[in-house]
Amino acid sequence: MALSYYRRTLSEGKLPQEDAPSCLRTLGLITADPHTPGYITPVPPEAAAFAALRPLEEAIESQQRTYRSVQATLSVFEQIYDDARKHEQPPLTTLTGPEIISKTLEAAVADCRTELLTAQPGGGRPENLLAEALARDVRMLARGVRQRTIYQHTVRSHQPTMAYIEQATAAGAEVHTLVEVFERMIICDREVAFIPTGTNRSDGALQIRHPALVHFLVSLFESAWLRSLPVEPGMLPPRPAAITSDVQRAIMQAIVSGETDESIARRMGMSRRTVAEHVRKVSLQLGSTSRAQLGYLLATSGVLSSE
Repeated sequence: MALSYYRRTLSEGKLPQEDAPSCLRTLGLITADPHTPGYITPVPPEAAAFAALRPLEEAIESQQRTYRSVQATLSVFEQIYDDARKHEQPPLTTLTGPEIISKTLEAAVADCRTELLTAQPGGGRPENLLAEALARDVRMLARGVRQRTIYQHTVRSHQPTMAYIEQATAAGAEVHTLVEVFERMIICDREVAFIPTGTNRSDGALQIRHPALVHFLVSLFESAWLRSLPVEPGMLPPRPAAITSDVQRAIMQAIVSGETDESIARRMGMSRRTVAEHVRKVSLQLGSTSRAQLGYLLATSGVLSSE
């Protein structure tokens, strides 16, 4: 309708204004005829475009000026923010290689002020590492730092590790053991934590400073600590009956789950030969002649469900 009306104004020159579509007035394509009251006359689109679009262009230019002004102002604050953050430690840092990991851990432990929490899976540790750890831990304990460590039960039959534990506990450390320890973990002052990035713990580690993640790891440690058994200096025998029972129960549960001796040994921090000896003893007790039969007897005999 608007197009046909506009076309008629172009052909007839003017038309009664009461018939004019309102959109043509809005766009400025028609105007009142100065010589004939009550009639309108067409306006060239170029002229109408200037009148209709110029206010929009001015508004856009004003918005662009405002945009550039706000952008320039924010860039000043962004620079201040970036300068301040340069001095902050990143929440997650990947450490690669034994030397870098060792030096970073030594620096973190040396800066420890109040508490050191460690979880050490894998059974007994090499004597050279224990000697290094003992010297470092004694210095730290002398500063008044509380040290708590969780090992696996299997360290109780590893003489070098037990010798280290005896000297460390004499200096003030607290040591507990569990049948299984989730993974190696070191937490300093509940502010920074270290965990391995792969199965080979010496290849890579993750340094964690994010408060929520560190809090989660501390909660994991505390839960394990409540379930663990303390190692007392000079404790005899080295493997109490309760611990032996826990170890055998964990091995039997692993057998029912279909794990191999090798995977059980790796997870529980003992030799494959020790696992095989436990399996042999349980097989004799239950009268089993094969691995499959042993798994069946364990699952159906109620041994694993009894206290």
